[in-house]
Formats: sequence, C-alpha cells, structure tokens
Amino acid sequence: MSDQLRPRASLRTAVVWEVLKDALDRRVKATGRDALDVLDTGGGTGNFAVPVARLGHRVTVVDPSPNALFALERRAAEAGVADRVRGVQGDIHGLFEVVERGGYDAVLCHGVLEYVDDPAEGVRNAAEALRPSGALSLLAAGLGGAVLARALAGHFTEARQALSDPAGRWGEGDPVPRRYTAEQLTGLVSGADVEVGAVHGVRVFADLVPGVLVDTEPGAMEALLKLESAAAELPAFHSVATQLHVLGTKRA
Repeated sequence: MSDQLRPRASLRTAVVWEVLKDALDRRVKATGRDALDVLDTGGGTGNFAVPVARLGHRVTVVDPSPNALFALERRAAEAGVADRVRGVQGDIHGLFEVVERGGYDAVLCHGVLEYVDDPAEGVRNAAEALRPSGALSLLAAGLGGAVLARALAGHFTEARQALSDPAGRWGEGDPVPRRYTAEQLTGLVSGADVEVGAVHGVRVFADLVPGVLVDTEPGAMEALLKLESAAAELPAFHSVATQLHVLGTKRA
C-alpha cells in the first residue's frame, strides 16, 4: 500500500487497497482520464484519501470531525498532495449539502454504515454521488468476526448475544453500534441501483494472530498478507471476517 507506515496497519488495509486501486485503474482506462474525481465519505485523517491522491486523483473527504479534517490537511501536505485533497465538514446523511450529486468517478464509504441512523439512505446517497458506471467501495464491520473474537476471548454469552442481536452487538459496552453480514451489505448496495461486483472478507486472520508472532517471526508478515489476500474472495471466510468489503458499479 502506498501509505503503509506501520506493518500492523498494512495488514488491516492491504486487501481493500489492492481492490480499490484496481477499480480506479479500470475507471481511468474506461474514462480516458488520468485524474479521477473521488469522494471519500467519513474519510477521517486520510488513510485512503492520501494514497488515492498519490495516484494522481482528486479526492474530496467528507467527515463530521474538524480535528480529523485538520489532521487530513496536515497529512496531505506532508505527502505532497495538498493540491489534490479537499476536506469538508459533513456526513453521509447531509452529503449533498456539501458535495454535488453525480459528480464522482468513485465513492468510498468506509467505516460509516456502522454509525448511521439509516444505512439504506447512506448507501443511496453514496450511490447518487456517483457518475454512471462509477465505482462504489463499501467497507463495514462484519458480524461473524465479532462473534468469533468474543468466543475466542472466552466471552461466550456475549458471542451468543451478538448472534441474536438485530444490530450484531454483543452488549452495552460494545463500541460498534451496528455490524453486518455479507448478504445485508450486498442487499443495501443492490437496493441503491448499484451492481455488486465483488465481496471480500477483510482481516479474516489478522485480528486473531498474536501480534508478537507477526512482528518477530521472519517472513510472517508477508505470509499473513498473502493468506489474507487468498482468503478474501472465498465466500466461506466472509462469515468470520472482522470487516466486509463490497465493490460495486453504478448502473449506467
């Protein structure tokens, strides 16, 4: 990944980044334009926006946090892409109060649907920001990964609670308001007039493997990255992934 500063961070983003980069490359070829217009909703401090800008694209980041946008500005400047990254304060529900409808070749909606009041409206707004045949990259917390993590930690009652809870929460202390299955996410995407192209399981193993093993065992990091990549597209692993990534294309 272009913006990998820490090995553990790369484990959490490598699969999504490779899928996103390929999608952007395809849009470049399809449009004949080297620089695309990309919208990153909830983009925070620029974990994806800055690497996308490094590819030469123009990125607008919409985030409700002024502190995150300030950090984004500083990060973009340090990366030498300040002229290609613009931050605006807002959220997915009021998206068209701050950006134009139908003005983007790609829209990133990463880590947003867990926190919105109306996920379906959020996905519809993300889709409506796209130009025809534009790419939608959707990343959200997976239900199965949370259940597995609680069970492996010995919290069996909480794991069972997450399974039965409509929002996939394991209890009052759960910091994540909502989790999804792959079927729920693809349903939201299809309902927004976006054709589902691919579904990937993200962090299938990375959150379960002891950090000391990855950090100290020679070659472990590279081998784990390859394993994550190999398992990401296999439906059997979607049900235990910490996050789920859906890549879609807006119908022309």
